[in-house]
Amino acid sequence: MGQIAIVLYPGMTALDAIGPYEVLRFVPGARIRFVGHEPGPVLVDSGVLALGVTHTFAETPAPSVIVVPGGPAATAVAADEKVLAWLRTAHETSDWTTSVCTGALVLAAAGLLKDEPATTHWAAQRALGLLGARPRRDERVVRTGKIVTAAGVAAGIDMALWLVGETAGPERARAIQLDIEYDPRPPFDSGHPSKATAAVRRTALADQARLVSGLRAGGTLAETASGARKLLWRSMINRIRG
Repeated sequence: MGQIAIVLYPGMTALDAIGPYEVLRFVPGARIRFVGHEPGPVLVDSGVLALGVTHTFAETPAPSVIVVPGGPAATAVAADEKVLAWLRTAHETSDWTTSVCTGALVLAAAGLLKDEPATTHWAAQRALGLLGARPRRDERVVRTGKIVTAAGVAAGIDMALWLVGETAGPERARAIQLDIEYDPRPPFDSGHPSKATAAVRRTALADQARLVSGLRAGGTLAETASGARKLLWRSMINRIRG
């Protein structure tokens, strides 16, 4: 599979990156990098957990696989021209360009999903459409050419296993699934809005709003959001509050 670049940024959701990492690290020949603006720790959306950038974007110009995680700060990253420029250039030579959750908004902001089918977190599907993609609300993993988008958070594990199956074969994917004992048997069945009650959806949206408010108060989003991205941001806030 070659070099795998997993993008890190402040305010991201940890599992969006770590889920695919735990799958992809078992692929023979995989060389994983956590990439960002500069090496060092990055606080995720909880504000108490840090992940570490191992290489800069400049040091990683042509990875074989790109993984862009999501999180409440994804809209700020979607306004970061340095990240978008790196994505556009790296995508030209990548074998696969992928996203998890609202990482799809970053791919869309880079112009990689224009008029293409894609998915993202259920609360951000409208925002994905505003950025030019064609949202697939009921699909967990969507492939369009060499771009693969996953739905919210835990769907990144599914996406990574699918990718291993395509690149290293289904037996390797099955072995990795067993390595991480990925055998979901959730005690509840509300993992998609179509399965959740209205009350559960309201509670989940309130959870998302609290994460967003915390990042805004800390300046993580306000420092980088501007112009058209502010309009996108407002549309997401309205969706959460509505």
